[in-house]
Amino acid sequence: MTAPPGVPFGTSEAPPAPVADKPRRGPVRDRYFDLLRAIALFRVVFYHLTGWAWLPVVFPSMGVMFALAGNLMARSLKRPPLQVVRSRMRRLLPPLWMLGAIGVTGMVLQGWGPDEDGHPGWWWLHLTFWIVPLSDPPYAEGVHGIHGILGDDWAAEIAGPLWYIRAYLWYVMLSPLILKALRKLPWPTVVAPIAISAAFEFGYLDFLPGERFPSALTDFSTFGACWILGMAHQEGVLKRLPRYVVPSVVPAIAAAGMWYAVTHGFKAGHDLDDIPFAQALWSFATVLMLLHVSPSWSEWPRPLRPLDRIVTLLNSRAVTIYLWHNICILIAATVWDQMWRVDTLAMNVPWLLQSLWPVLAITWVLIGSCIVWFGWVEDLAAKRAPQLWPDGSPKRGGRRSRARSHRA
Repeated sequence: MTAPPGVPFGTSEAPPAPVADKPRRGPVRDRYFDLLRAIALFRVVFYHLTGWAWLPVVFPSMGVMFALAGNLMARSLKRPPLQVVRSRMRRLLPPLWMLGAIGVTGMVLQGWGPDEDGHPGWWWLHLTFWIVPLSDPPYAEGVHGIHGILGDDWAAEIAGPLWYIRAYLWYVMLSPLILKALRKLPWPTVVAPIAISAAFEFGYLDFLPGERFPSALTDFSTFGACWILGMAHQEGVLKRLPRYVVPSVVPAIAAAGMWYAVTHGFKAGHDLDDIPFAQALWSFATVLMLLHVSPSWSEWPRPLRPLDRIVTLLNSRAVTIYLWHNICILIAATVWDQMWRVDTLAMNVPWLLQSLWPVLAITWVLIGSCIVWFGWVEDLAAKRAPQLWPDGSPKRGGRRSRARSHRA
């Protein structure tokens, strides 16, 4: 037995007058992880615009994003697993539904329908992957664009990033089992996806039937170790290693990944994404080092404080940015190409019209507009009050309203 708060145990004195409760604070954000996620998002947009093969080498964004998500998932699994999985799916799927509602409607209006493949029943069933993407959602290949505004085959650009949503969903559903395995056999669990990736690469799993199942399993084998590393970091597995171990093994793992990439045609147009085993090794090594360094900033270091609002915005709208960035790039490139019709520009500054930087700037303006138009869905999915521009800037009267709510 214990005494009620404010009453010494074994006495019958009334408790003192209650004092005003201190405002409850949510979980403290790790600003280091927020920075990594923001860099990853920017790098994804930049890479999909330029196609430069060295960008995924400098910063393997997808591995980093999966690791950060795995870390958060492990922290959340202190609650009942079913509740956590349902919560993650609720946060992930509504932004996809918004994309699907607009994208699929546009495809249908341009003539896409069940007659395309001659199997109406399968076509309608296949559309359910736009609701729960356990496999790749269908899209209208080769659909025409809008002259001067939206390039051709825009449906493929919308569907392009959805493999990440599919992989993320499978990781979320498997995480309760992965966490149990991680606690019993930490390092065999961490490296198991890399072993599966090697088995795929060297032909030991060619017997698997169909195309979609191996595709999903290939994604898991490529980035699964990064997700599990994030969970291992949250569980304290990495902290139990002597400090010298990670800096000693990372260069060897990274070198093996890069050697395999170079010997298997690594170049522009055939980068790490096309060499899954090399991607798995390189991403694993990079994530392992980033988590090893992990300074765990609860507040920004002084030199990085000017980045607070932009990093907060990118983290608050990460799913929206990822889902819409490809179509924003396509629109930006299509619109910028129209500038060649302006003779003054074409004759005097052709270098500017050939530059990628104006397209990048237009792309981020369009992404900003998508944040305003569609980002509020992320707030509704998380059961928050919708915001148009959630960059963490103080709202007028915010302190006063919070004080009133605590007094109430």
